[in-house]
Amino acid sequence: MISSASRLSIFVDGNNMFYAQQKNGWFFDPRRVLEYFTREPDVQLVNAFWYTGLKDPQDQRGFRDALISLGYTVRTKILKEYYDDSSGRYSQKANLDIEIVVDMFNTVDQYDRVILFSGDGDFERAIELLRSKSTHITVVSTEGMIARELRNATDRYIDLNDVRDHIEKVDGM
Repeated sequence: MISSASRLSIFVDGNNMFYAQQKNGWFFDPRRVLEYFTREPDVQLVNAFWYTGLKDPQDQRGFRDALISLGYTVRTKILKEYYDDSSGRYSQKANLDIEIVVDMFNTVDQYDRVILFSGDGDFERAIELLRSKSTHITVVSTEGMIARELRNATDRYIDLNDVRDHIEKVDGM
């Protein structure tokens, strides 16, 4: 007998989501994210990854420890500083896209469904390849921050604001 249980992996592009949440004016709770997307009895969470850039090795230590205790695998990279000639400003970027794609393909045999928290169009090709392996892909992002290519490549798009009641960080948690 074939099990009808759905094996789920969650990938959170932490830096991309930080800006999406900032734009929306509210933040989600990593614990509530896991609870919401695994609320159906036939969903089995096999992996949850969180990717984030750090200013230094101690940056976000408490937050990273909390993510690990919730069951996330946390991947980090030290932020690099870039100078933009046109604006004359410096910006910082970690760019963990490769790490996300490597983890997606390294664990592909473990899941049937993926939820990707990112709006980055660089994931378009990886999503197309995963879909060709009969993987169901859901992308979670927010209007104005989701690349058209990514939205087009995915099976399902969820706007953060549509699930706000279920995943928002509330005081006291």
